[in-house]
Amino acid sequence: MSNPAARIRRRDTAVVAIASASVLIVLTITGSLSLSETILGSLTIFALASIYHLSVSIALSPEKKQSARPQAKTTRADATEPLSRAMLDQLPLPVLLIGADGRIERANTAARAFLVLESERGLLSASLRQPSVLEAVERALKGKASEPVEYSVLAPVESHVRALVSPLNVEIDGKFNWQAMLVLTDETPLKRAGRMRADFLANASHELRTPLASLSGFIETLQGHAKNDEEARDRFLMIMQDQTDRMRRLIDDLLALSRVEMDEHVPPDDIEDLAIISREVLEFLRPQLSRRQMTLDTNIQSEALAVGDRDQMFEVIQNLVENAIKYSPPDSVLHLSVEADLERQAVERAPNFLPGDISKMTLAVPDEESGTRYTVIRVRDQGKGISRRDLPRLSERFYRVGGQKSGPKEGTGLGLAIVKHIINRHRGGFAVESAPGTGSVFSVYFPSGKQSEGLNPGA
Repeated sequence: MSNPAARIRRRDTAVVAIASASVLIVLTITGSLSLSETILGSLTIFALASIYHLSVSIALSPEKKQSARPQAKTTRADATEPLSRAMLDQLPLPVLLIGADGRIERANTAARAFLVLESERGLLSASLRQPSVLEAVERALKGKASEPVEYSVLAPVESHVRALVSPLNVEIDGKFNWQAMLVLTDETPLKRAGRMRADFLANASHELRTPLASLSGFIETLQGHAKNDEEARDRFLMIMQDQTDRMRRLIDDLLALSRVEMDEHVPPDDIEDLAIISREVLEFLRPQLSRRQMTLDTNIQSEALAVGDRDQMFEVIQNLVENAIKYSPPDSVLHLSVEADLERQAVERAPNFLPGDISKMTLAVPDEESGTRYTVIRVRDQGKGISRRDLPRLSERFYRVGGQKSGPKEGTGLGLAIVKHIINRHRGGFAVESAPGTGSVFSVYFPSGKQSEGLNPGA
């Protein structure tokens, strides 16, 4: 017949294991943990439960069984302890075990890095000054469960953390004492994504509301007193066509931005000639230049190889040149240059291209890789220029300089956001210099194709 005390200890082990597994399941459902992290955590919990079960079995087994095989069981438990600690250290989430006196008894590698712990045996209140979390830990040390606690830190950088505290009843020196398990999850990316999603939906709905209201008004007018007025009907239909084109451009840009963001983490590996692509963009936009009687002065090298996606490179150059056409007065002379095989320092510290008191801003920077060379494209317009305070926000979605309106021929406010995401995917750079009344110069640069050995040129 089994020992009743042993049955109680096994029950306690199962309860603690189930409680810990429940925390992992909740984290998985809420999206804080991936499936692989959940499996790793479950294995860690199993290892710790096994250690506890083995130690209890040894302590409560008959004396003659202990004397028959004491060395083998002790050795097995001792060998499993480093393994369980190593498995706990591999968890990406910060996990801490808090003792009855409020001191940290164990902290995995992620917890030590997250809280910048100098000593694993220090007081939790000295490393985590969050009253709501400390109160939850205090309740857990009395055997009381708590709801997850969220707290925010605004300095040195904004961060949002979710803390889950679970009580543990563990036998120490023959006595059962309450301890607390604290799991911290950094929810800053989720909070930021949610805020960006809300802003994006608000801006998109606002941009679509204006043309839809305009179309609705003209339809009502044509159905009413202007039904038989041919002159008014033709004028209204032309305006309705412009508003429809505006919504189409907005939807096209939203889809393009979505596609770019989906692939932003996967850099391209084809080698393309930006000189050829630039000339193709010039031919594509020649009708727009002719309509506004503009001239595009070019300085394009015979060959300018770069690593990238051909369609996205075309889109970047087209976007920058179209902006130059759009925001420069008629009869202007625009400039397009393409230079290849430049060092990063030569690109970023190039002399000013505009006279007078100019402002510069870097909107995207490449990864730090020594020896990387770049192919740079510069587009200069003759517009009104951009004030210093507007430069940092140029690549924000739906942002327009100086309160520009998105009329029938204006942009959607998404063009430079698309450019920035494409440049980020290509691990390149994006910069602008401008001065009110002088114009602007937009520069983008891609990793040069000459340094990439073994890559197949793009079709």
